[in-house]
Parts: sequence; structure tokens; C-alpha cells
Amino acid sequence: GLLLVAGAAVPGKAQDDDFADPPVVSHKDKQFAAGAETHEFQAEVSRLMDIIINSLYSNKDIFLRELISNGSDSLDKIRFLSLTDPKALGEGDAEKLEIRIKVDKERGVLSIRDRGVGMTKEDLKENLGTIAKSGTSAFLEQMQKGGDVNLIGQFGVGFYSVYLVADFVEVRSKHNDDPKQWIWESKADGAFAISEDTGEPLDRGCEINIYLKEEAQEYLEEDKLKELVGKYSEFINFPIYIYASKEVEEEVPVEEDETDTASDDDEDDDDVDISDDDDDDDVDISDEDEEDDEPKTKTITKTVWDWELLNDSKAIWLRSANEVDAAEYEKFYKALAKEDKAPLSYTHFKAEGDVEFKAILFIPEAAPSDMFDNYYSKASALKLYVRRVFISDEFDELLPKYLSFIKGIVDSDTLPLNVSRETLQQHTSLKTIKKKLVRKALDMIRKLAEESEPDEDAEDAEDAAAAADDEEETKYEKFWKSFGKAIKLGIIEDASNRTRLAKLLRFYTSKSPTKLVSLEQYVERMKEGQKTIYYLAGESREQLEKSPFLERLLAKDLEVIYFTDPIDEYTMQNLTEFDEFKFSNASKEDLKFGDADDAEKKRNKALREDFKTFTKWWKDALPSDDVEAVKLEQPSRDDAVLGGDLEVRLVREHGAHHEGSNRLVTTPCSVVTSKYGWSANMERIMKAQALSDDSKMGYMRGRKTLEINPRHPLVRALREKAEEDPESPETKELAVVMFETAMLESGFSFDTPKDFAGRLFSLVTKTMGVDADAPVLTDEEIDASIPEKKEPEPEPEPEPEFEPEAVDAGLDAEEPEKDEL
Repeated sequence: GLLLVAGAAVPGKAQDDDFADPPVVSHKDKQFAAGAETHEFQAEVSRLMDIIINSLYSNKDIFLRELISNGSDSLDKIRFLSLTDPKALGEGDAEKLEIRIKVDKERGVLSIRDRGVGMTKEDLKENLGTIAKSGTSAFLEQMQKGGDVNLIGQFGVGFYSVYLVADFVEVRSKHNDDPKQWIWESKADGAFAISEDTGEPLDRGCEINIYLKEEAQEYLEEDKLKELVGKYSEFINFPIYIYASKEVEEEVPVEEDETDTASDDDEDDDDVDISDDDDDDDVDISDEDEEDDEPKTKTITKTVWDWELLNDSKAIWLRSANEVDAAEYEKFYKALAKEDKAPLSYTHFKAEGDVEFKAILFIPEAAPSDMFDNYYSKASALKLYVRRVFISDEFDELLPKYLSFIKGIVDSDTLPLNVSRETLQQHTSLKTIKKKLVRKALDMIRKLAEESEPDEDAEDAEDAAAAADDEEETKYEKFWKSFGKAIKLGIIEDASNRTRLAKLLRFYTSKSPTKLVSLEQYVERMKEGQKTIYYLAGESREQLEKSPFLERLLAKDLEVIYFTDPIDEYTMQNLTEFDEFKFSNASKEDLKFGDADDAEKKRNKALREDFKTFTKWWKDALPSDDVEAVKLEQPSRDDAVLGGDLEVRLVREHGAHHEGSNRLVTTPCSVVTSKYGWSANMERIMKAQALSDDSKMGYMRGRKTLEINPRHPLVRALREKAEEDPESPETKELAVVMFETAMLESGFSFDTPKDFAGRLFSLVTKTMGVDADAPVLTDEEIDASIPEKKEPEPEPEPEPEFEPEAVDAGLDAEEPEKDEL
């Protein structure tokens, strides 16, 4: 059939061919140049190539990185030689130290050219044959020892990665010391050939022509090559160009044939205009005559080919930190992290010693939304370069997981370049690099915290706190809001840096409910004689402020840390002390103040003995599974005098020593847990886990202890009732309700809340004088109890008011005039 386009008959098949992809060119049958000098590889190349492709390189893209790196090394060499011999660079284009990439889609060839030092015939033979010459067995042996695989100089293992994508490779080279230009050819099939190159003169350097495999045709696309250069070779010291096309608009003169055709089309219209107005025609015609004198043009779009620079970013980490200003760091970070916001902080340093490297680390302003998704499988955000060549950004060994939010680059001159990510991860130098990076990262965060602390010259702490409240959110407060969880995870995971990380912790306290405080600040304002850092964990700061566990602590003017993040419970299990001060959970049974003297201890023992019968009765009245013991809360020597017969009983004989606490002031009782068991808050967190198993968590639940306050009137009244009638069901029910109420107030939940509700309603029923056996009303009884409402009678409508003036006006209007009569 025919495809009609603009009135012309065009064969449909030909039209389709115009848009069809060019045929793929096969290079498998390509032969060496005639008369070339052929050499056999001295090792089993097939086995060698199998090792390189399958063991060292996990993706094909890196072949371009390796070849560009080789070209960069060659340019470095000629630049070094030119320092002592300026003539080594030559003249004209030869002086330009650059790398150029060009694509020939018709032939299926990718070319990479550098103006480096180049190679002689012997260099080609030795450098490109060394890896085979060394023998596969020796190469494997070196790999097994974990040694450096960078064995073959300028064209090492990296050069052979070209066979990941190539059927045939040509290396054209010209060296200043060799008057002739040579070409090296190989299909990696056990032989290579070297002959004199009669092609285009190179002046100096190398050109690698890669005849791509059928499955590697994607590397003929400009966008693909630009992407790879931007990813792997963005910071190479020398400019990298690609021969690329772009569309441009251009003004061109209109052909005479086109002008005549346009004039003929408009002739009829011009005649009509002339017949309308003769005067106007004269002016119009004169204007047209003037326009005819000007050359007529039109805009066309055409494709232009030119060399395009691909790596305009500068490797600022190679410069001294004193030479780089803040604006340059900010610009570099935005390009590196692909963000539009400036970093919170950064550090630029150079490490020397067994392992030398340069690095720049950045702290982003905000955490990514998926920061803790797949936490243990996510790699760090650092990019590793070796001699300014990008290696990978998926190294787990550069930074620990909890610092994965830090972005930046690490550039080492001592790591091997021509190996894969998998091999490099086993390199012993990475451990040294990681240790130094962690130290520098934590120092950077510490300095950020110090810069955000209030002025030490303030008259007192209150003035400093007030000044801080007036200021905007500090940088470290922003950091803590975004990355505080990461620091807490570090305390759990990184035992070697736990002390450093503890100094970075921030939290609210009973004395600083709105301003974050550090552990160092807490220790500085501890009361004289205080030996413990007190803390309490819960759902919110408002809930903790009303907790009964804090009553005695606040009464003694002791500062208590508030932990409201679920991870805090895990963190405090790993952080047991700070600056030689132990941590003490206010909800645990081992709470002590350390200010009791001998006389007070003597009184406490006497009181416990006096309440021994009552506490045993209360324990028996409670379900055995819910509570392990009922203990007497110890009064402090600062308590008010009790008076009455209770005061008399303080001087009785001392019973056996029984530890308790003196945490309660106005609350009758509370429920605490054992020292090494879960707190109420931890138990709540574990129950909320999606995959929690109650049967496996039973042994970790803390043993519950009911602590009673002997000073409280409710406890004293219950004791009197228990002494009067120990078997009274009502008294036992009161004891159970007080215990369950204390459970709720202490943060615990019930497995059967209906039992608690039933007992509570029973007490309310008795208090209100309602018969416990009174039946619930039926619907009929409810209807009968509701009084009928009488509908209100409608109000009478008001009579219209009499307005004489309106009536008179109406009569006047109806009366006819005399003229009408």
C-alpha cells in the first residue's frame, strides 16, 4: 500500500525505515590488521577473564570509569614530566590535557582518547600483557592473601574490564620517545597483535576504540555516557568532553521561489484592499515597497555537533580547608546531596599515617522520611573515591549504621582502584578509615552542640535559660529533633564510643521542662551529696510531671530526667552510668536517696515491723499473680512528725531488715517493678510490638511490688478496718481497688479491665446508697417515668393597629376630581 503525506505518494515501508533503529553491527569476526606482529598471551586468558568479569566486577558500567581513570593517570604522568621538560607537552592541541569521548553508531564503536604520556611498542606489549604474563595462578594466590590487586601499572585489571562490553578492542598510542605510532588489537581469545598505525596522527597519548557487543549497544547513547561520567568521574582533575549533538535555532534568508509563491497567494487579497480606499493604497504600497527592499528571513531548527564538557564540578576536598569558604562548601554539598538546603554543619580534614585520605562530612538540615526504614540493610550516604575516581556509595564499612545520615565523600590514595566494591570491602585499610571517620563525625556533632550552648558569662543559670528561650531554635536543637534517635541507637550499638555519644544526649528535666539539657549540665547542678542520676520514662512529659514516683524526688528538690521516646528504655539498659554517677529509674524498687542517718534507719526498721501484719494481710487479699509483695514506704528524716499512736509505735523492737523506698508524699500507694525487670513503660512498649509474643515475654516482666505510704489517711483507715475484721469482704475489696488504682496511676494496664470496673462500680453503688440488687429499668418503665409534656397553646394573632392617616390617604385617593365629574 501507499502512505499519503502532504499529497505525495510515499511507500509506507520506506517511511517506517526512516524511524527504525540502525542495525546492530557485529564485530565477532573482526580480524587483526594485515602484517601485524602477533603474540600469544602467556596465561590462560579465558580463565583470567572469567575471574575479572565474575569476581571483580559486579556491573558493566564501571568499564568507563576504569578507562577514564587510566587516562587521568596518563595525563598526570605527562604533566609531571613537563615540570622538568616543558617541551614534553608539545604545541597546539597537544598541550591540552583532556579526555574526549566519541561515538560512531553506524560502526558500533565507542572511542575514548587522552593526551597523556602514551605508550611505545614495548610499553604496549609489556603493560597490556603483564596480567597474563604474571600467570593466573599467581594472580589467584595474590587475591587469596588479600593483597593489592592493582598489579599492572597504567593499564591494570581495570583495562581488561573493557571486555565486559567489547567484542574487539584497539589501542592506538603515540609516545614522545617513539617516532612511530602503534596500534594494539585483541579479542581476549589468547592472542593480541601490534602493528604500526597508519591512521589519524595522535600527536601524543592513547585512543581506545571499543567495538561493542550486541548486548552492549546502550553505551552508544549520549545520555547513558553522560550519566556514567557524572556518576563515576565527576571530580577527575582533567576536563572530560563528549562529542554531542544539540538543537539550535537559526535565521536563514527565504529563497526567491518561496517569496514568489507567497506573493501569488496574496495577490487577490491585495486587489480587494486597493479598491476600498485609493488614498490609503498609496501609503500602503509605499510601505510594501520599503519592506521589499529588506531581506526576508525565516527561523529554522538544525542539529549541531560540538564537544560538551561533562565534569565542571571541582574536587574541593583536595584543597586545604583554609582555602575554601562557606559558600563553596554549601554549593558543593547541594551538588553532592542533590538538595536545595544548606547543611547544618560540616568538617573538612586530611588523615595521614598508614592510610592517607581526605574527607568532607556534612550533616543535613533534616532527616530523610525513610531514615529508619530497612535500618540494618541501608548503606551509608558516603561516596568513596580512590584518586578522585568514584568507587561506590554502598559501603557498610565506612560508617556505622547509626551515622548513616551523614553525607560526604572520602578520597583515598592508598586504597586499590581496580577492584570491585565486594573485594574492597575486605580491605584492611577500611577499618582504619572507619575509625577515623567516626571520630571526626562525633567531633563535628560535639562542636555543633557546644556552639549552641547558652553563654557561660550569664549571671546565673536562670538568666542563661531565659536568654536561650528568647532565641530561635538553635542548630543543635534542629539536629536533635531530626537525628536524636540515631544518637540513642549509637549508645546501644557502639560500645567503644558510648561515652562520647552520651555527652551528645539531650532531654527535658523537672527543672528544665521546656529547654533541652545535657548530662554534663545535669551533673554540674546536682545537689551536694547526690550520688545518683534520676530519670523516669513514660509516654509524655505532661504524664511524667504528675507521676507519683516523683513526689519525694521533687520534694527534695532533686532534678529528674524525663524520657518520652520509646527507644529511651533500650538506651538506658545500655547506659548504666555517666561520669561515675549511676542511673536510677524512679519507677524501680531500688530507689534510694542516700541521706538517711543511723537514727532514721532505726526508725524505719521499727515501722516496718509494726506494719508487718498489715502488709501480709494486704498481700493475701490481692491476686497472687499480680503482685509479689506489699512493702512499707520508708519515711525520710525530713518528713513531718506523724503524732498519735503511730508515732509511739516507732520505738518498738526492730524487726528484720527489709528494703523499701520513701518516694511517696501525697499518694497512698504505688506499684513498682524489680531492678532488672521491665518497667511499666517498657511493658507497654513491648505489648505494642506488632509481632510480640506474651508467652515469651513473661520472664522479662518485672516483679510488681505494692509500696504503701504509712502517712496517708487512706492507708491508716484501711489498716484500722483490717485489724477490726481481717476477713471482711468489703475491706478486702477496698484493698484490691486501691491496688488496681495504684497500678493504673503507675502506668500498668489490666488483662481483664472489666473486673476492675465491676469493683469500682460496686463501691460507687454503696457510696450512693443504691441497692446492689436493684434491677435495671425496662423500656416500658422508662417510658412511664418520663412525664408527658403538654404542647403550648398557640398565641393569638395580634390585631392590626388603626392608623387614621392611612385611612384618610386612601379616601383621598378614591375621591374623583371635579374636572373628571
